[in-house]
Amino acid sequence: MARRLSHNLNSAYIAAMNRLQSKRARQKIVVYVESYDDVFFWSTLLHPLETDRYYFEVMLPSRTKLSKGKKEALANELGSRLGAYMIACVDADYDYLMQGTTLVSKEVCENPYVFHTYVYAIENFQCYAPALHNVCVMATLNDRRLFDFETFLQLYSEIIWPLFAWNIWCYRYGGYKEFSMLDFYHIIEIYQLDYYHPERTLEALRHHVNQKIARLHKRFPEGRQTYKPLCAELLRLGVTPQTTYLYMRGHDLFKGLVVPMLNGVCDVLRREKENEIRRFAVHSVQAQNELASYQHSIGLVEEMLRKHTTYTDCPEYQRVQADIKALLDGSNRSFSQADS
Repeated sequence: MARRLSHNLNSAYIAAMNRLQSKRARQKIVVYVESYDDVFFWSTLLHPLETDRYYFEVMLPSRTKLSKGKKEALANELGSRLGAYMIACVDADYDYLMQGTTLVSKEVCENPYVFHTYVYAIENFQCYAPALHNVCVMATLNDRRLFDFETFLQLYSEIIWPLFAWNIWCYRYGGYKEFSMLDFYHIIEIYQLDYYHPERTLEALRHHVNQKIARLHKRFPEGRQTYKPLCAELLRLGVTPQTTYLYMRGHDLFKGLVVPMLNGVCDVLRREKENEIRRFAVHSVQAQNELASYQHSIGLVEEMLRKHTTYTDCPEYQRVQADIKALLDGSNRSFSQADS
């Protein structure tokens, strides 16, 4: 009975429950997300959109089992149960860029009640380049700008862009077994960043990328007809050479590039701060107390990177908010028509 009742929970049911409330009460919109880790992100994104008429309640599709992932969230006919009062919010992964060429991509791109991040995942927002200096400040309490994250990630993106387009091409046209996301990451991975001469690191990256592109041209000669049109399509979808890093696999960006890069910068910033404390301390006891207080106040880079919310001015983030606001405003969808 419980399973049958939960199966019947849909947008129309939530709408009926809302109608049982007083006319002045705000109406609830249920928001399904992929995992517990996503609840904070989507709550933060949705809260500014709440009005005196509507509010959001973010939850997992199942409270009895921890089924993770977008495919689980959209399975078991959840897609057909969605509506104006029950929506799903998911990571875009590659499904946005696949543009309906797979069943999950079709659901993500075409269901008006499924909202996605546009960028690959929440981790990509957390690695938004203009926000990374603030993450360093959070982790070290040192505001000195030691490294230009924005310029580096822009140049990094421009270098990997043509290879990223090839990776999407392989997923679109069935060549992903020969050039998977993992293969792509192994080419663009930076093992050691030269902070004082990042151009050297980037030049080595460019060499590896160009070598792989040459091999792909030989392996997939049919790409001559479809590669350039795909690049043009990616540009129309919002993927620019300067922002490629936002669309690569989030875990690779977060764990493989940004966390190690920030750790290197933050190590220097912490040492600077500790030396400053020692220099200005009147005696050794004061120095020890101040150092203990400082070390208690700072945090781990990865923890700060996951907690910060200074990516809210990212255009893709605002695009997601605009999509959901359109639902609330009724500019593209009507609540009354959807669940009457």
